[in-house]
Amino acid sequence: MSTLSPEALDPGSATAIAEACAKEFRRTLADRLTAAYALGSLAHGGFAPAVSDIDLALVLTDRRHDDQRIIDQVTRELQARDSAHARLSVFWSSLPALRTNQDDGRFPAVDRLDLKKSGMLLLGEDVRQDVGEADAAALVTDSVRFALQVLALEPVLAEFHDPARLAGDLRRFTKAVLLPLRFLYTADTADPGSTDDAIHHHLAGPSPVAGELVRAATRARHGQPDAAERLTELLHADLVPLYVHYIDRSLLRLTHTDADLSQGLALWRTRLLDRNGTHPAHRPAQDDLSDQAMEDPRSPERP
Repeated sequence: MSTLSPEALDPGSATAIAEACAKEFRRTLADRLTAAYALGSLAHGGFAPAVSDIDLALVLTDRRHDDQRIIDQVTRELQARDSAHARLSVFWSSLPALRTNQDDGRFPAVDRLDLKKSGMLLLGEDVRQDVGEADAAALVTDSVRFALQVLALEPVLAEFHDPARLAGDLRRFTKAVLLPLRFLYTADTADPGSTDDAIHHHLAGPSPVAGELVRAATRARHGQPDAAERLTELLHADLVPLYVHYIDRSLLRLTHTDADLSQGLALWRTRLLDRNGTHPAHRPAQDDLSDQAMEDPRSPERP
């Protein structure tokens, strides 16, 4: 079995795609589109030609009832153009919401902070100075809420427990492994950082959890993947422990006001370890990975 190598895309070409997509949204939204920005690795550096997403942020003048339907439809049409456009990930919100450090569309706290600090204006008026800055607590709770909504789903759990197909798709493989590192880095530093920052931060610690798996994901991210058989072996051994590590660290950061998130994490932890018995790595002491999960967190920079 061989690992699928996605088409390489250099940062200049990815930026050109982001600019062209921004113009498509301007044709649809007209003067309601105040600004469009590149986010993530396109904006602050570290774009990985083999796997990085093209992160596009849209700032609207106001929020209307059919905005989500329209933006989702245009996004799907753009993503369907070719494999490069398939990497497009769109964040959006109204400026009034962003001013109050909120979003009324799809714009998680870590991406709002990324916009504030590093957003690269593609068209329109630069409004970054008007965007509220998320605090450390909001960054933690927002990332936990995202993780529970898109990573604690039954199809994702099933693929984590049987990851052979995950090992055959490099973009999905790197996202699955590196997303929790992005969450942990931002929680530790209150900064969006980059995927490389998160990797270095994790591996610098003593006896890093799932170190070999993280190193394999780093090689894949830079276009030098191990054989799929080896990736499958590493995923079987280390993916669940890596997510348990993320959950345990997150539980320590939540307060009594976050009881619903704590309960969700505890249930997720139990289900991760329950694969007809306790995960082998913890004996001494849950369809394919969701496309929604593989888009974003952020998702901290989508690897």
